Amino acid sequence: MRGTLYIVAAPSGAGKSSIVNAALARDADICLSISFTSRGPRPGEEQGRHYHFVTSAEFERMIGAGDFFEYAKVHEDWKGTARQSVEPQLAAGRDVLLEIDWQGARQVRAQVPDAVGIFILPPSRRALEERMRKRGQDSEAVIQRRLAAAHEEMSHYDEFDYVIVNEDFDTAVGEMCAIFTASRLRRPMQQLRHGALIHALLGPQDGPTG
Repeated sequence: MRGTLYIVAAPSGAGKSSIVNAALARDADICLSISFTSRGPRPGEEQGRHYHFVTSAEFERMIGAGDFFEYAKVHEDWKGTARQSVEPQLAAGRDVLLEIDWQGARQVRAQVPDAVGIFILPPSRRALEERMRKRGQDSEAVIQRRLAAAHEEMSHYDEFDYVIVNEDFDTAVGEMCAIFTASRLRRPMQQLRHGALIHALLGPQDGPTG
């Protein structure tokens, strides 16, 4: 049975990575696809754990070779998901989660129409700005650019199947886990998973069972 592909997107500062990491810690049946990026690592980020960091030239070489499942230029840097990070896992029956932006989500949906899309919103614009500033990693110019980009990103929330408002962290994590559970209980998935049981339940009756 082929795995389910989950797409999670959010504006910068909405808490996407924190929610995803906490949800995945609760659900061992989903693996996170590590994206490639042409930007440099931020403090605390590790190669192969948070991203695969490559140069712009190497990223563009991979684009030309058709190595990416999806890719886009975000905040002047390339970001994308390599095919080898997704397709083998899905084919083996494992669920895969992608942390991508709305542009990447469009590319993925064109190839995998049944992918499950989740968009995370902040509780307010003020909260979004406060979270960006608490990082202490970006200049004022970068923060203002990210705030402007966040408005554009949030306008695409209606292209996703589910929306989570990250007002309370634990609640948001629980809601994401609930989406995972609900997706696995969809009728087509259950028909594949429990086909023998359904056949036995709906087959000809042999008389009283006692």
